[in-house]
Amino acid sequence: MKTIADNRQSKKWISFGTLVLGAGTIYKLGCLKDAFYVPMQEFMGLSHTQIGTAMSVAGLISTFGFLISIYLTDRVSKKVMIPMSLMGIGLLGIGLSTFPPYWLFLLINCGLAVCADMLYWPTMLKTVRLLGSEEEQGRMFGIMEAGRGLVDTVIAFGALGVFALLGSNAASLKAAILFYSAVPMVIGIIAYFLLEPDEIKAVNAAGEKVSRNKAAMDNVMLALKNRNIWLVSFNVFSVYCVYCGLTYFIPFLTQIYFLPATAVGMYGIINQYGLKMVGGPIGGFMSDKVHKSSAKHIRAGFVVCIIAMALFLMVPHESLGQGGNWIIGAACTLAFGAIVFTMRAVFFAPMDEVRVPKEITGAAMSLASLVIYLPNAFAYVMYGSFLDRYPGMAGFRIVFSVMIGWAVIGVGVSTFLIHRIKKCQAAAKAE
Repeated sequence: MKTIADNRQSKKWISFGTLVLGAGTIYKLGCLKDAFYVPMQEFMGLSHTQIGTAMSVAGLISTFGFLISIYLTDRVSKKVMIPMSLMGIGLLGIGLSTFPPYWLFLLINCGLAVCADMLYWPTMLKTVRLLGSEEEQGRMFGIMEAGRGLVDTVIAFGALGVFALLGSNAASLKAAILFYSAVPMVIGIIAYFLLEPDEIKAVNAAGEKVSRNKAAMDNVMLALKNRNIWLVSFNVFSVYCVYCGLTYFIPFLTQIYFLPATAVGMYGIINQYGLKMVGGPIGGFMSDKVHKSSAKHIRAGFVVCIIAMALFLMVPHESLGQGGNWIIGAACTLAFGAIVFTMRAVFFAPMDEVRVPKEITGAAMSLASLVIYLPNAFAYVMYGSFLDRYPGMAGFRIVFSVMIGWAVIGVGVSTFLIHRIKKCQAAAKAE
C-alpha cells in the first residue's frame, strides 16, 4: 500500500514531467529560427535584420509580460495558466503557417511571447523551485533543462523530418510550422488533466487574512524590494546576453565554413536543443557536487567562455573554411555552446542560496525573468545589424567580441553575488 510520502512523490514527478513536456515545446514557434533560419529567409522573405527585429519586438512584449506575471503567478493556479498558454501557442502557430505579411508576423511573434513568457515560464519556474528542497535546486533545474532539451530535440527533429519528407520547400515549411502548433495543443490538454491545482494563500507577510488580490500585490512589493533577487537576475542577464550570440553560429558556419544545406537544420537543433541534454545534468552536478554553489559554477563558466572565445577569435577561419573543414568549425562552436548551457541550466538555483522566501517565489521568478530575458529586446537586433552592416568575417568578429564583453561583466557580477551569498549564509548560521 502506498504511503502518503509515496503519493506526494508521485504527484511531484507527474507535475515535473508535465512541466518538462510543456517547456520543451512552448518556445518552438517563437524560436522557429533555431532549426529553420535559412528556410525562413528563403521562403518567408526575411532578412537578418527583420528576423532580429521580430525577436527584439517579441522581447519587448515579454518584458511587459513578465511585469504582469509578477502579479499573476501568485494569483492564478498553474492548472489554469499552463494549459491556457500551450493552447494559445498552438492557435498562433496556425496563423504563422499562412506566411503572413511582416506586420502580422510581428504581431504573431508578440502573441507567442505573451503565451510563453507571461503565462507559462514564470509559472513553471515557481513550480519547479517549490518541488525541490534547497539541496536539490541545482539538480532539479538541471534535470528540467536536460528533459526540456530531450523534448526540444525530439520535436525539432520531428519538424525537420516533416520539412525534408515533403520536399524542403515552402509547403513543407508550412507543414513543419503546423506540426509545431499541434504538439503544444495536445500537451496543453494533457496538462489540464494531470496538474494539481495550486493552493492560493490569501494571507499577508504577518499571517493576516486578506483578499487574494491583496496577497498577490504584497508579494509583488516584497519581491521588488528584495536586493538579492535583483542581484541574481543581473548575474544571469549576462549569461543570456552570451547565449543570444549562439544563434549566429548558424550563419557563421554557413557563410564562412560552407556548412552543407542538409546539415544546417540538424546543427541548429543540436546547438539550441541537444546541448541542453548535455549542459543540464552537467550544470546541475557541477553546481551541487563540485562548486557547491550555482553562483560559483556560473562564475567559472564565464571565465571559461572568455578564454574559449578569445582563442576562437585567433583562429584563421577564412582559411579553414575554404578548406572545407566545416566539421572543425561545428565542433568548436558546439563545445562553446555546451559551456553556456551548463550555466543556463542553473539560472534560477541561486534564489535559494540568497534565501529568497518561498512565499514570494512566483513574484521572485517573474521579476528575475523580466531582467534575465531583457536581452531578447535588443540582443538579436544588435547582433543581426552587425552582420548586415559588416558582411563576412568582420561582422562575426564583432559579434564574438561583444559576447566576450558580456562574459567579463558576468564575472564581476558573479563575484559580488557570491559575496552576498556568504553574507546570507553567515546571517542564517547566527540566527
